[in-house]
Amino acid sequence: MTTSDVPEGGSPEVVKDVEKDRGMDMASRPSTSIHELAAEVGGLRARVEAAEASLARLGVADAILAIQDLKARYGDLVDQRFSRGQVIDDVPLRAIADQAAGLFTEDGTWDGGPALGVVHGRSAIAERLASPTLVFSRHLFLSPRIAVDGDAATGRWDLLSPCTRPDGSHWWICGFEDDTYRRIDGVWLHQTMRLTTVFVAEAGNGWPRILA
Repeated sequence: MTTSDVPEGGSPEVVKDVEKDRGMDMASRPSTSIHELAAEVGGLRARVEAAEASLARLGVADAILAIQDLKARYGDLVDQRFSRGQVIDDVPLRAIADQAAGLFTEDGTWDGGPALGVVHGRSAIAERLASPTLVFSRHLFLSPRIAVDGDAATGRWDLLSPCTRPDGSHWWICGFEDDTYRRIDGVWLHQTMRLTTVFVAEAGNGWPRILA
């Protein structure tokens, strides 16, 4: 019985009986010990820590996917400088070079090794990419190894690239690129990109018909 069960205008004796029943009900409930409370708190803390760890893993996974997308966009842009075995016209070429340079931080470094040179800063990177030494290339970036640490990351990519020189000779370039990345205002960008060439091999008759 509860006080809500007492009719309006009920007698004092009835009210006392209700209060007595309530007291007996509270007394019959099992008490919670300090040890039990501590165990509950520990369980809650463990669940919170597990949730935080899961969120951290998701954050790293999202960063890796964003960096992979960044690298794919770079490879696509530098290959767009060529069409059907020729360098495209100057105006679209410079627009593409600017887009590719925009994938670097303002103080970024593009390092093509001894054969291709090193440039620093977006404007210099754009100028270098607007002056290709080839008439065709396909950048195939493979086997990414990416490590994320907050708003910074490092990566190594294997590179295999069929290419054609202005003299019409066809070549395979094999190497790897070591990159560093920074996340600025939520966007991942190249901080540095360094190419190491493992070998360059002539491809004989190569690819005489380039369709795109």
